[in-house]
Amino acid sequence: MSQSVLQFIKDNDVKFIDLRFTDTKGKEQHVSIPHHQVDEDFFEDGKMFDGSSIAGWKGINESDMVLMPDASSVKLDPFTEEVTLIVRCDVVEPGTLIGYTRDPRSVAKRAEEYMRSTGIADTVLFGPEPEFFVFDDVKYKTDMSGSMFKIDSKQAAWNSDKEYEGGNTGHRPGVKGGYFPVAPVDDFQDWRSATCLVLEEMGHVVEAHHHEVATAGQNEIATRFNTMVTKADEIQEMKYVIHNMAHLYGKTATFMPKPIVGDNGSGMHCHQSLAKDGVNLFAGDKYAGLSEEAIYYIGGIIKHAKAINAFANPATNSYKRLVPHFEAPVMLAYSARNRSASIRIPVVPSAKGRRIEVRFPDPAANPYLAFSAMLMAGLDGIKNKIHPGDAMDKDLYDLPAEEAAEIPQVAGSLQEALDCLSADREFLTQGGVFTDDLIDAYIDLKTKEVQKLNTSTHPVEFEMYYSC
Repeated sequence: MSQSVLQFIKDNDVKFIDLRFTDTKGKEQHVSIPHHQVDEDFFEDGKMFDGSSIAGWKGINESDMVLMPDASSVKLDPFTEEVTLIVRCDVVEPGTLIGYTRDPRSVAKRAEEYMRSTGIADTVLFGPEPEFFVFDDVKYKTDMSGSMFKIDSKQAAWNSDKEYEGGNTGHRPGVKGGYFPVAPVDDFQDWRSATCLVLEEMGHVVEAHHHEVATAGQNEIATRFNTMVTKADEIQEMKYVIHNMAHLYGKTATFMPKPIVGDNGSGMHCHQSLAKDGVNLFAGDKYAGLSEEAIYYIGGIIKHAKAINAFANPATNSYKRLVPHFEAPVMLAYSARNRSASIRIPVVPSAKGRRIEVRFPDPAANPYLAFSAMLMAGLDGIKNKIHPGDAMDKDLYDLPAEEAAEIPQVAGSLQEALDCLSADREFLTQGGVFTDDLIDAYIDLKTKEVQKLNTSTHPVEFEMYYSC
């Protein structure tokens, strides 16, 4: 494999190799090296770097880490002026070359290995659907003098009376009115098409693109499912492409779950299934064409949902999306076709495509950690035959209060999710997939975010309390 990469570098006159990895929070990091620094030994020895500079990782007294390149992951960067080859890396310990316990990609690899070791399945497929907003302008500030944020989009419903050079065309989606109108109401068609072509150049299989429900440029690009680690890689690539395509068009993209008050937030519904020897283990003769294993997998997801929230909904902002009346799935129930349930069983043309769709995750998630947490919960459900109870086929958004109170819900805040993760972690540590060291470091990192928000004066507090 390394020989073919070296030949690819030569054939494409590659000037730089960009080594990519993902930190605990889910943000891609990188370092670039000239092409002449890459030889066969490079793929065996990797590249040393300072791990103490990454939030939540090594102390300065043990900072040396190794970026170990994955030769199968190479892709040309579509945005650099000089020809640059992206190489995704695992972060490994220098003494053993074993995956670092806090490296998200190494966690996901261990999760797949653990799945195979159980004998339950040899393949897990993930098909996430990250939604995102594209704005024309964003401003924000927080310091001792005060705080503010201001977003704007020519497509936003609030700009129906704004003066524009050349006139205000008046064609824009209303609040909750962005789902599927054609141009000129949807004026992101050409941008999404151009973005899809870049993704396909990088090897993604695009299945569809469209405007989403919210006003002000909420969009979705759907790509084909893949095995778990590879799909997590692709989510990181997709975010990179979307951010940079927005930048090229003079716009700005965000995967923040709830940037707009009073309209739908952005989710990342995660389709998933298990297979063994090429056979879909989720296809069967139980509810909605699911197998017993699939039902138990759902049971594991529901049982551990609040701990999963810590990874799948990792921002304080995530819980401004997970509220009723904005199509956010807060009820921990499962159902066929019913999008008000947190787990949906999609209608598929054949049993080969049978799967479940977990609807509460959002695109702020680190995909390696979120996908791994869901897989580990599902495997725990199968191993321990955790049944989720009866399906809920009614509209959960309009239940009487006393009936709604009987259905468990997702965590109500990041703090609650972190507390649940601390208490409910045994399913994650099976097979050494997640370690207590990683979980404790993650909780510490995210607790600081909670504390920062909790100790910051909010503009709404001035509105509510200034004249008290």
